[in-house]
Amino acid sequence: MSVPTGPKGAGEMAQGSDFLQLDASAVPRGERTEWLTGALRSAVASGVLPLGTRLPPTRVLAADLGVARGTVVEAYQRLTEEGLLTAARGAGTAVAARPLDAPAARSTGTWEPTVYAPETVDLASGIPDLAAFPRAAWLRAEREVLSTATARSLGYAPPQGTPELRTELSAWLARSRGVRAAPGQIVVTAGVTGALSILSQVLRARGLDTMAREDPGADGNRMILGHWLRSTVPVPVDGDGIDTDALAATDARAVLVTPAHQFPTGVVLSPLRRRALLAWARERDGLVIEDDYDAEYRYDRSPVGALHGLDPNLVAHTSSLSKTLAPALRAGWLVPPPHLLEDVVEARWAADLGSPSLPQLALALLLRDGTIARHLRTMRARHRARRDAAVAAVRAHLPGCTVLGVAAGLHLLVLLPGGVDDREAAARAERAGVAVQPLSRHRTAPGPPGLVIAYAGHGPARLREAVARLGAAVRL
Repeated sequence: MSVPTGPKGAGEMAQGSDFLQLDASAVPRGERTEWLTGALRSAVASGVLPLGTRLPPTRVLAADLGVARGTVVEAYQRLTEEGLLTAARGAGTAVAARPLDAPAARSTGTWEPTVYAPETVDLASGIPDLAAFPRAAWLRAEREVLSTATARSLGYAPPQGTPELRTELSAWLARSRGVRAAPGQIVVTAGVTGALSILSQVLRARGLDTMAREDPGADGNRMILGHWLRSTVPVPVDGDGIDTDALAATDARAVLVTPAHQFPTGVVLSPLRRRALLAWARERDGLVIEDDYDAEYRYDRSPVGALHGLDPNLVAHTSSLSKTLAPALRAGWLVPPPHLLEDVVEARWAADLGSPSLPQLALALLLRDGTIARHLRTMRARHRARRDAAVAAVRAHLPGCTVLGVAAGLHLLVLLPGGVDDREAAARAERAGVAVQPLSRHRTAPGPPGLVIAYAGHGPARLREAVARLGAAVRL
């Protein structure tokens, strides 16, 4: 710390730290955690902070920088969760590893600067802010489950899922999504992917080996359906959702839709289309599979109830906690129509006897005590701020492009000018250190080019930097 000789005056102390020459004075208050995390991550990646280096205590660094101690604690915690730092009682916090994408330093016998490729910012993976995962709450729940578990609890659970979790999911779905399903109607799955795999096998056994799907639509879902079924039929999506007239022109008797927040366009299935879709299923003796994608995150619109509530006999409802908590949990559920329930449970049993019991019991506890609801409220506010930063950055660095899907979810769609090759644009962006998905990856029929940008995994400052790099690389 030193006495400034500039405008602040001789009696006013400058804010800053000799450690990495960090200076937070120009960083907006709400962005200091992201800034400090990025600065430390870069120092580890470049080798400025070698393995084993001890970092300053959080109180010391916070005082030097003139920031709240919680800012430093959160930055250290994020990097610890990434595996870059380690903390031990009495030993402080130290560098434990370099980022996986940081190249190893060359050994030449003499020192020389190493030229590093720019760190890739992942705007392609549609995941929430995993650094915010409620680790303490999860550990508490696991400890409580283990301390109270009976011998029976440690045995095989019903393939349909533990009664405790299904009971909590029944209440959760009723109050949050308008899905009224008794615990006995719910099947716990390994995420939405697990639900689609089970449904595909059940339908195929009943002679339905073709399924309609949205176009554009999630590439991952298309591949899963294509693995189990003979064919999938693309159906166009417009501003009101899936085109039900085009659907009626197909021979399909089952369709997969994302009505609450369509991926990747972000549109909501309109009330008129909802009625038409159910009428189509009724006339065909068919099935609507509702992937309740991104329903938990909405920012600028009224709540949209689940399609399942309109006719549980025609709709199979599925969703997961991958966007609420973390994909690593592989925690999802399926509410099939009553006439498919028995076959679905049998297929779940035949697959692997069902999901592990202990995580289900921990999750049931967190649903029951309100932890999940509180966490979701926190995440909505955090993701909204990131959405706002991403949209503003796109408008600044990709001027003239249309931005869609911003009212909800964890991604936005940027439509590029006609004639632009979005796959080449995404490739140029990746070479510049920013990973995004081309819209053409998710469509079958020709259509306008675009880029799908997943913003939830990065703070506002990092998003602004990444989108600026993206705009320079795409050069529209």
